[in-house]
Amino acid sequence: MSYVLGLDLGTGSLKGLLMDQKGSIVTTKSSEYDLISTQPGYSEQQPADWVEAAKRVIQEIVAEIPEASEKIEAISFSGQMHSLVLLDQEGSVLRNAILWNDVRTTLQCEVIMDQMGDRLIEITKNKALEGFTLPKLLWVKEHEPEIWNKVARFLLPKDYLGFWLTGHQQMEYSDAAGTLLLDVTNKLWSQEILETFDIPAGSCPPLVNSIDCIGTVKKEIAEELGLKNEVRVIAGGADNACAAIGAGIVHENTAMCSIGTSGVFLAYEPVGTKNYDGHLHYFNHAEPEKYYSMGVTLAAGHSLNWFKKTFAKDLSYEELLSGIEKIAAGSDGLFFTPYIVGERTPYTDSQVRGSFIGMDVHHTLKHFAKAVLEGITFSLKDSQLLMEQYTGKQFNQIVSVGGGAKNKDWLQMQADIFDAKVVTLETEQGPAKGATMLAAVGAGWYETVTDCANEWVDFKEEYSPNVETAEHYGLLHKKYQEIYPATKALFVPISE
Repeated sequence: MSYVLGLDLGTGSLKGLLMDQKGSIVTTKSSEYDLISTQPGYSEQQPADWVEAAKRVIQEIVAEIPEASEKIEAISFSGQMHSLVLLDQEGSVLRNAILWNDVRTTLQCEVIMDQMGDRLIEITKNKALEGFTLPKLLWVKEHEPEIWNKVARFLLPKDYLGFWLTGHQQMEYSDAAGTLLLDVTNKLWSQEILETFDIPAGSCPPLVNSIDCIGTVKKEIAEELGLKNEVRVIAGGADNACAAIGAGIVHENTAMCSIGTSGVFLAYEPVGTKNYDGHLHYFNHAEPEKYYSMGVTLAAGHSLNWFKKTFAKDLSYEELLSGIEKIAAGSDGLFFTPYIVGERTPYTDSQVRGSFIGMDVHHTLKHFAKAVLEGITFSLKDSQLLMEQYTGKQFNQIVSVGGGAKNKDWLQMQADIFDAKVVTLETEQGPAKGATMLAAVGAGWYETVTDCANEWVDFKEEYSPNVETAEHYGLLHKKYQEIYPATKALFVPISE
């Protein structure tokens, strides 16, 4: 039996997933690493820590499954998007990687939008936000000129792992689309953007498809890892693209609702590029010539975690949420807006903060808990409606993953609020599974990513919307949408 290996380079840990030719999970291992924050808003990591984590994970997998040392045919990756790795002419790392959740670049984002505005959105399909790579490049250029003058190439995290394994530098389209430097439609680095901000074209790596082979594991590294055969290395994809593949989001009118610390509502875009005017993220998919759109709720599961720690720290999540099905949809007039760290979609407002609206003396802890779940789901509904508004989409299936897929009452709520069938996965492995599927396609086991997904992705539970409840939630969501414009001014600092 041959194997493929997917490495998911996340923000806090690296996960390795070994799968066989039947699409069965053989084993999984993970290794954590630290964040570096020298001052508020700064978030960095040492790329060397990713390499050490990858070594540990692969060595542990080979130790547990000895035959894997000779039967891993291909390795691929998923990785945290946007995070900046700077290399010199020799390929050495020049500074810590600046991560996607680093927010030091607000002024650089303002400069980008002032200089390019709508033209940037036309080319990249996205607004300039602190998480993207271009603002980080401009920050280094402005604040660390001694480092900037040594820059020969920039990479993103999972592409750095590919460079470590093979000695080749490149970037695939799904991650390149998150740099604010890619002409998303034409799949080229934008010379217009590079020239506008005086970024050398040579610093941009060659572009490849996610399923392309970028080389084989170098002999000395293979020996260190315990790999005895020649192993192909496949380019891989951005974490959201890989999560979508792992959830089977490779068909039209399908979407994924992912509720982790943040929340994502992601939809497959099968043909051509769409224009969402920057109101949604729009990226190249890891499946060649396909795309996906995405809205983000900054504090999805984070809102529920905050609520539990603050008001019910002695209860388990199961105890906190038990019985919420007995409370009517709409929590008897209580609304929650999950803007506790600002919001991304649809408002892109870093100053707005969360709120409970409509509190009454009869409301109990269960009312508040249900209102939190409804508020998180309403926020994700905002992204769904933008997709429907701009393209006329009608979703016939939404795959729920993450924390939102662990509670049956919340799953039914999602079906009712989204007014669509919601399904869960038989086995949920997140972006790591998508990375493994890319390795399988790259190894030649399947002709296309869709072929692999049709074989490897199985669904478990299904929730259909209740017609009356869905209609009621539709009316409640319209009221929810009135809260932001009615309260926005309250969160502007008094000094302004």
